Amino acid sequence: MRKRLLKLSACVMVISILMLPVYLIAGEKINLNTATLEELTKLKRIGPAYAQRIIDYREKYGPFEKIQDLMKVKGIGQKTFDANKDIITVEKSGL
Repeated sequence: MRKRLLKLSACVMVISILMLPVYLIAGEKINLNTATLEELTKLKRIGPAYAQRIIDYREKYGPFEKIQDLMKVKGIGQKTFDANKDIITVEKSGL
């Protein structure tokens, strides 16, 4: 009985982990122009240091015009962009 419960728990955990990317894609996109440091760290391959670089970039150069502009941030290249392109946006809000 205990082994069966452990197997069931492991299956539930694996399914939850596999569903996480689907949830992110189905949910709201992260706006590069308005996201907080905490929100930016939810992106794949983006930790606190890179999240701060994104914020610093938009404060220095203004809002991102297109999602591809993310690659203008030092240290963020094609792989990171490709991992996040479906879950980011640069939509203007409140205009």
